[in-house]
Amino acid sequence: MRFYIIIPAHNEAKFLAQTLQSLTAQTLLPKKLVIVNDNSTDGTQKIIDDFSARFPFISSVQKKSDAVHEPGSKVINAFKKGFATLDSDFDIICKFDADLLFPPNYLEVISALFQNDATVGIAGGFCYIEKNGQWVLENLTNKNHVRGALKAYRKQCFDSIGGLRTAMGWDTVDELLAQFHGWTVKTDEALHVKHLKPTGASYSRQARYKQGEAFYKLRYGFWLTLVAAAKLAHRKNSIAFFIDCLRGFVRAWQDNAPAMVSAEEGVFIRRLRWKGIKEKVLG
Repeated sequence: MRFYIIIPAHNEAKFLAQTLQSLTAQTLLPKKLVIVNDNSTDGTQKIIDDFSARFPFISSVQKKSDAVHEPGSKVINAFKKGFATLDSDFDIICKFDADLLFPPNYLEVISALFQNDATVGIAGGFCYIEKNGQWVLENLTNKNHVRGALKAYRKQCFDSIGGLRTAMGWDTVDELLAQFHGWTVKTDEALHVKHLKPTGASYSRQARYKQGEAFYKLRYGFWLTLVAAAKLAHRKNSIAFFIDCLRGFVRAWQDNAPAMVSAEEGVFIRRLRWKGIKEKVLG
């Protein structure tokens, strides 16, 4: 299968070389790998140039956006910038972060997941972070969810969901819409990817508000949002996250914020989410 990979990068000089080294050592190499240098002020571009000089399938594109990290929108706008430079001659399109270490067989195994099941629309491995000298499973990991750091989409699935949403919650809505259109999400627990910079290391109050806003735009409704916010707050061990998330939901409701999904998709999403909650409660 032909893999195209896009890596948004803003001041990623600390880890980018390790990420690219792991991707250029794959048993199944990508056909194209685009790094979107989003207004970096460190040595990110030099690393990109070093690798692109040695590997013809690696290229880069410059993007001049605000240096401030806007949850959801900044990274996806960068992804879209890279996607616009590519042709359509691919089977799998990937959005990877610039701080990951992939095992050498990662793309080969992901390719097999897609080839062995024609219904698989999104696939990925599991992220591990370093704690006290040990690599442990990142607590946001779920066997039915591919982390936003390492998304791989079948071309037909990517087209059917209309690409990625430029908003916080993009890495949830993609999977919900994929299932709405009849695709499945597949993870491989044996694929251990080292996440060098843990997710949410600096989760601002604004980001917490936007998480609640995302729940509103996904048409979760209040009670499902309450459960989802409590679950995330528990994982993050933060009561502030729960409170600010609900405030973000209420503010979006008061502002009548535009939804990310249609009313029909919203009904499907709520049913799917409640079904998952019931299954977990009942064991």
